[in-house]
Amino acid sequence: MTTLTQLPHPDVADVEVTDVLFALSDPARLQIVRELAAGPLTMAECGVTNPDLPKSTKSHLMKVLREAGIVRNEPDGRRRVVSLRKDELDARFPGLIDSVLGGR
Repeated sequence: MTTLTQLPHPDVADVEVTDVLFALSDPARLQIVRELAAGPLTMAECGVTNPDLPKSTKSHLMKVLREAGIVRNEPDGRRRVVSLRKDELDARFPGLIDSVLGGR
């Protein structure tokens, strides 16, 4: 049986606004965050609006979002569940995520 490993996530106190803004500056990453605003998704469900996205590109997009402190990527059996760290980000940068997501 395959066990998925825990990935490192930055503590919210270590998250920098410049890293968050950089991660959200890419349209594909921003679209993933918009999808996650409705609730957690499995890795397979993220980015379904662009089915032509290569798996390696999708993995890189998710890594940038995770390392910027925007999402959590947690193992759940044989799959991974990705969630937006909205509450944590709102505590650190009040209104930032709502502002970015509202500016469609």
